[in-house]
Amino acid sequence: MPATEPVRLGRKRALPSCPNPLFLKWLTELRDEAKEKGLKIQYTYHKAINSLNKYPLPLKNAKEAKILQNFGDGICKILDEKLQRYYRENGADASIHALPKGAPPPGRSDNNIILAPSKKKNAAGDQGKDGGGDGGRKKKREYVPQKRSGGYAVLLTLYKETQVPGSKGYMFKMELQAEAQHLCDKSFTVPDLGSKYTAWSSVSTLIQKNLVIKTHNPARYSLTEGGLTLAERLASAEQTNTDGDREAVRSELEATEEDDPVVDLTGMETKRLNPHLLIFFSLGIKHSSSFHKCLLPGTYEIMLCVDFIETTGGSHHRKQELVKELQRNGVNFDIRKLNVGDFLWVAREKVAPVAGQLRAPVGRELVLDYIVERKRMDDLCGSIIDGRFREQKFRLKRCGLHKPIYLVEECGSAASHLSLPETTLQQAIVNTQVVDGFFVKRVQDVRESAAYLTIMTRFLTKLYQNRTLICRSRELEGDGGSDEEERGLPSCSLMSFAEFNHGAVKNKCQTVREVFARQLMQISGLSGDKAAAILEHYSTPHSLLTAYEQCTSEAEKEKLLSSIRYGKLKRNLGPALSRTVYHLYCTQGALT
Repeated sequence: MPATEPVRLGRKRALPSCPNPLFLKWLTELRDEAKEKGLKIQYTYHKAINSLNKYPLPLKNAKEAKILQNFGDGICKILDEKLQRYYRENGADASIHALPKGAPPPGRSDNNIILAPSKKKNAAGDQGKDGGGDGGRKKKREYVPQKRSGGYAVLLTLYKETQVPGSKGYMFKMELQAEAQHLCDKSFTVPDLGSKYTAWSSVSTLIQKNLVIKTHNPARYSLTEGGLTLAERLASAEQTNTDGDREAVRSELEATEEDDPVVDLTGMETKRLNPHLLIFFSLGIKHSSSFHKCLLPGTYEIMLCVDFIETTGGSHHRKQELVKELQRNGVNFDIRKLNVGDFLWVAREKVAPVAGQLRAPVGRELVLDYIVERKRMDDLCGSIIDGRFREQKFRLKRCGLHKPIYLVEECGSAASHLSLPETTLQQAIVNTQVVDGFFVKRVQDVRESAAYLTIMTRFLTKLYQNRTLICRSRELEGDGGSDEEERGLPSCSLMSFAEFNHGAVKNKCQTVREVFARQLMQISGLSGDKAAAILEHYSTPHSLLTAYEQCTSEAEKEKLLSSIRYGKLKRNLGPALSRTVYHLYCTQGALT
C-alpha cells in the first residue's frame, strides 16, 4: 500500500513566474517609493503590477506594454529610461527577462498597499482588550456608505465598470453621474431645496477615505484596492437582495407579455418592439441605466439660448431690439452665459411642476449641433486686429458642435471708416467660409439677425420633432462629427448643455498641446488647420525642438515643416511658414 501523501497547505498550484521580472522589479520599487511619500500614484503602479503579472509573454521594451491595462505613456516612459540605463550599465546584450545575479526576486503582488496593519501581541504575549495590539484602544470603525447614498452609488457603478470586458478601469465625471443616478435617491447635479450639496458631494469623502482615486484632466475616477474590496461587498449584498425579487419581476413580465411584448435578450429574439426601444439595441448600449439618458419625441422642446453679452452692455438700444424682435416673432428663448458662441439651441426636457414644491424640477438639456457666432463689421475689424478672430474660430471648431455658423451684420457706409480696408474684411469673411468650412450668413441689421434666428428655431423644431435624442459624452466619443441626420436615422446623440458649456470655458486649465496650438496660431498666416497639421507631427514644443536638433544643416531645419499637408485640399505648409516657425522657436536672443 503506497504511503499516504503529506497534506499540502496553502495554494494547490504554484503561480508561474513573471516573464518580465525586471519591469516587475522596477514597478515594485516605484510603488513602494510612492507609498512611503504618501503619493496617490502608488495605486496606479499597483494596478500596473497586477496587469504585468497576468501577462504571460516576454516584453522587448516598455512600448510593447502599452497594450496592457493601466500602462499609460508616463509609466512606459519611466520604464524605457530605466531600461536604457540598464543597458548602459550591463551592456547592450544584457537579458531583460532574468534578474541580475544576487538581486532578490520580486513578489507576484504586494497586496499590503491597502491592508490594515497586522495585529501584534504585546510584551506579555497576549492581545489587548479588544483583541488588537493597540493597548486596548478602540478599533476604528470602518466607513461604509449608506444604501442608495451618493457614495454607495459611485462605488457600485465604478465596480460594475471594472467587471465589463475590455473596461478602461476608470470613468469620467459626467459618465459616472449618469450611470450612478439610478442607484441613488438624491440627484448628482441638483441640490435639494434649501441645501447646497448634491449626491456628488460624497465623492470627496470617498477620495479622503482612499476608496476612490481622482487623476488626469478632465478628471478620471477609479477604485483603489480598498475601494474595490468594499464595492465587492456592496455588490454582493445588492445581488442577494435582487435575487429575492427576480421571480416577482419575471412573473410580472410574463403577465404583460401579451399586451406589451418584450425582447428576449438571451436569444436576441425580437417580437413586436417599440421602435424607440429598438434604437437602443441597434446602438449597442451596454447598460440598462442608459435609458435614463435619452429624450423621446414629444418629451422635449427646442429652445434658443442667447448669450447674456448679446443683451447687455455696449449699444443697449440695439441689443434690446434683438430681444424685442425675438419676442415679437414668438421665439422660445432663454438668456444665459455661453462660454463659446453667441447663440445655440437646446432640446429641453418638459417637466411638470410637483405639488408642494415652490419650483418645478430642472429638465435635462441636450445641445443641438448648431452654434452661431454673430459679428458686426466693426466688431470683425477689431477682432482681426487683436487676434480674437482666429482664436474664436479655433474654439468654435473645438467646442464639439459640428455645424458652426457665422452671422455677419453689414454696417453699410460705416465700413469705410474702419481701421482695415473693406476688401480685407470681405476677404476674411470669404476665408471663413471657404478655408475654415463655416457656414456664413450675411444680414443687414439686427432685425434681419432676429429673423434668421427665428427661421432657424422653427427649422430645428421640425427637424428634431420625431427624433429620439440620446446623451453622449464628448470625453468618450471625441469631437468627430456624426452623420445621423444625413442618414435619416430616427435618433441622434447629443451632448448635455452642462458638459458642453463646462468644456468651452476659455481660461480653464489647458494641456501643453492646446497651449502650443494657440502659440502657433499667433503667427501671421498660420490658421487653425495649419496648426492642427503641425500638431499631428509634433504635439509639443519639446518634440519640435528635438526634431530641429536632429537636422544636419540650417537649410534642413528651415524646410522641416514645409512638406506637412493641411486642410481638405492637402496643400503643403510651404517653405515661408516653415522658416518663420523655425526662427521663432530656435533664434537665440531678440527676433529681427
